[in-house]
Amino acid sequence: MSAVHKLAVSWFVALVLLGTGCQPDEESAGDRASVEDDAPFVLGDLIEPFDPPTMDELDSRVEWMPQPVEDSLARLQRRQEDEPLLATVDEALALRNDSPEANDKILSALGRLPEDPDDVDWNATITRHTSADVRSTNPIMGSSTIEFDVSGLTGFGLFGFDWEFNRYAASDTVVSWETSTDRMYDRVVMRDDLTWSDGQPITAHDIVFSYQVIMSSAVPVPAMRSGTDKLRWVEAYDDHTLVFFHQEPMATNQWHVGFGILPRHIYEESIAGDPTLQNSPYHVAYEKAPVTGGAYVLHRRVLGREIILRRRESWYLHEGRQVRDRPFFEEIRFQIIPESSVALLAVKAGDIEEKILGPEEWVTKTDGPDFYRNNTKAYGLEWVYFHFMWNNRTEFFSDPRVRRAMSYAFDHREMHEILLYGLAEPANGIFHPTSRWAPEDPPPAYQQDLDKAEQLLDEAGWIDTTGDGIRNKEIDGRQRRFEFSILVVNAAERIAICNLLQQNLAQIGIICHVRPLEFTVLQEKTLQGHFHASFGGWGTGAYPDTNENIWRSDGGRNYVGYSNPEVDALFDQALTELDETKREELFGRIHLLLYEDQPYTWLFFRNSFYAFNKRLRGYNFSPRGPFNYGPGFGSIWKPAL
Repeated sequence: MSAVHKLAVSWFVALVLLGTGCQPDEESAGDRASVEDDAPFVLGDLIEPFDPPTMDELDSRVEWMPQPVEDSLARLQRRQEDEPLLATVDEALALRNDSPEANDKILSALGRLPEDPDDVDWNATITRHTSADVRSTNPIMGSSTIEFDVSGLTGFGLFGFDWEFNRYAASDTVVSWETSTDRMYDRVVMRDDLTWSDGQPITAHDIVFSYQVIMSSAVPVPAMRSGTDKLRWVEAYDDHTLVFFHQEPMATNQWHVGFGILPRHIYEESIAGDPTLQNSPYHVAYEKAPVTGGAYVLHRRVLGREIILRRRESWYLHEGRQVRDRPFFEEIRFQIIPESSVALLAVKAGDIEEKILGPEEWVTKTDGPDFYRNNTKAYGLEWVYFHFMWNNRTEFFSDPRVRRAMSYAFDHREMHEILLYGLAEPANGIFHPTSRWAPEDPPPAYQQDLDKAEQLLDEAGWIDTTGDGIRNKEIDGRQRRFEFSILVVNAAERIAICNLLQQNLAQIGIICHVRPLEFTVLQEKTLQGHFHASFGGWGTGAYPDTNENIWRSDGGRNYVGYSNPEVDALFDQALTELDETKREELFGRIHLLLYEDQPYTWLFFRNSFYAFNKRLRGYNFSPRGPFNYGPGFGSIWKPAL
């Protein structure tokens, strides 16, 4: 099984903003400006000059510790050997998932890996659902879930993490991985049987080149640069031996070594003429037919309709010999259907074989024979939190008292019991209660208290001085009414939550306009800071430091302009604290400070609720859902007919 296929998006460890299942992470205005600058392109201009030592010099002064090199499927297989089988396949397929016990039986029976290769339909196709098209097929340019889903199957990677966030190097691509005892160096020896889809060898020089591209100011990849910019240098000592040099002994250094990999022979000569990697005819051609390093190649793409990937025989075969596990699916089809109701009809018809289910879909639209004829459904814990995002730069939400008032004004009970059908868990901040980074003594989730909300608004100077029932305040010499807009992706469940906010705020003299937008439009406005408030969510990264990108004053995804020097200082401490218990305490304090400041109103944690075709096997859940960890999607298969 392909390392990248098994690891899904193993190198994508940053947190991501959720719309209708899409997760934007586009370039900031500053990155766009750098692309448009007329200055000549300099590869790796963000890297400070460095003269790396020879390998002999390094070995003479460094003590190396071996790190795990794992096959994630084998790791899952070992776990399942110790898990009791709660039902047979036939029993599980006959169940309706209407209780935790039924869910446990379905996952126990249908989540298993095949016991024998002959059990697998190796010619199978899987048809997956996605609500949006990719913006880019380039593995370092991703900006949404679907892009990372695709590049996780086509891209090349060295590292991964499992369902418990244990870090390892992928045995499909790596021979050995060592870390220095002082945490300043990581050494990786790559396998020598790796090739790009055009037949060229994948070498350590591709990894060095990719690092230099990511660290070029003219290349608009802030998401991929986050974390990668903590590296001091990457050196290829030969075609297969890499050393990653770190700036300082951070606890997160083992995560900074994973980033998207480009084929150097494709981009080395072209990048200076088009650092966007997207605009020139040459780069457009490789967007349409990318050279890939993973288990799959892009076979066909119809804009706005479908993306079809084909298994790459040269991934698992080398010089006529099988050297890696064969990927379970011959073909993977992504069907692009923005409307969830339309996608659900396709699931019921058997035209789509997996789909995220919203609360209403889970409770009322997938409980009958029209659904269970072709499908079953399952759920698992996922650390995805949804929120109202308050733009702290605006005159409305610069005051934390106002932001706390928003949280008190909202009817959380009605949202949970009526709009979310009791399926979500109240959120009180950035870390899920089951996370080891959550505070030991967590604060309570907000509940509606209109009196408290009005008191805070009065204290902040927002009162009704005109008698029209609307709060106002003098700002810069003129009266401003408390009237703002909240952006929300055009999805019924999310619009309903924002409509509830609108109704609640009207009770305390605030006008809130709900503005449903197409995902790409909402994405752009959020990234540019052109909003008062927005509804969205963040999925978890593989380590807590990824929150730095959102909550530090200078964070690349700090879209609301939140700034707290104490939070910045705590992130600085956490990055260099090697004692895990102390790190957990630091992140718990960050959680509490954010709760106090309420730059967001945290609403709920959403578990993973999925429909799966009855022919699918091998799906398992993690705090990142069923796909985005190792082995993730790579464990899913179809039985032989």
